[in-house]
Amino acid sequence: MRLTILFGTWNLLCGFSLSAQDIHFSQFFQAPLLRNPSLAGIYTGDIRVQCVYRDQWNSVTNAYKTTSLDGEYKMPIGKTFDYLTVGMQLLYDRAGTIAWTSTYVLPALNYHKSLSQEKNRYLSLGFMGGIVQRRIDRSKVTTNSTYDNGTDGEYFTDASYLYADGSVGISYNSNLGDNPNNNYFLGAAYHHFNRPKASFYRNANIELFPKWVFSGGIRFGVSDYSYITVQADQSTQGAYQETVAGAMYGLKLGEDHDNPEYTIHGGAFLRWNDALIPALKLDYNPFSVTISYDVNISKLKPSSYGRGGFEISVSYIGFRRNNSSVDAVRCPRF
Repeated sequence: MRLTILFGTWNLLCGFSLSAQDIHFSQFFQAPLLRNPSLAGIYTGDIRVQCVYRDQWNSVTNAYKTTSLDGEYKMPIGKTFDYLTVGMQLLYDRAGTIAWTSTYVLPALNYHKSLSQEKNRYLSLGFMGGIVQRRIDRSKVTTNSTYDNGTDGEYFTDASYLYADGSVGISYNSNLGDNPNNNYFLGAAYHHFNRPKASFYRNANIELFPKWVFSGGIRFGVSDYSYITVQADQSTQGAYQETVAGAMYGLKLGEDHDNPEYTIHGGAFLRWNDALIPALKLDYNPFSVTISYDVNISKLKPSSYGRGGFEISVSYIGFRRNNSSVDAVRCPRF
């Protein structure tokens, strides 16, 4: 039976529209495993933990609230310059009037193969896979039948379902010139390669569309006390495409530019035909905090009054006491 009252409910239940677009963050650079599992471990440190919270579209409907928590642990392999990173991606998303909720538990593994004895040059191959649960609050579903006989009239019996999901990715990162602080990376990832079934009705014809994500980033110094970081993603999932890119300028504060007390970053990103995203970041080793806000420039601008989504992220990057990469000359980093 076609649902007529709640905006988007039919698409939520059947899985046609929302299966074509994954959850995303404006601070995509703070959720590397969601971009590409082969980006795990590409940082200066041994341990990284990142949390991102997003609150979107309060002005249009019930807010979309999304939280990402990921952790990575990087360790050397043998006596070579190779490394292995193990990670975990946890994701929780709640959206709309019917409390459409998705929970992800996705372990990850990434191997970094050194390609040079003279400089940082790594080829990384990563895998991520686990379990996803989706559910709704059926008591909040309203249909034509609700007014006829007091029930929603839908024939599915379980308001939640589970499926397995998997992603694979490859990336290359290296120094720019001889300065190890100037780096770049390129990557490609293929998400949902197992084409999981995503339907409350257990309809085998409804699959989660695979998604390609192409990523790139570059960081280069402007002076001893400042540098610029540029990042970009291009995603394609079914008929949906998303391009997001931007840059941040970092200014080090303190007497020692190699170990600054603080680093302040300011910049902006653009999600093409959707939102302008100013961002501000503060590093206070080993922590950093980033805030951003989507300024809506899409066709929804008249309804949203230009308001989009607010995001805040907190990151921690640290080193182990033993067998650490803190003094390693060769180590994947960005």
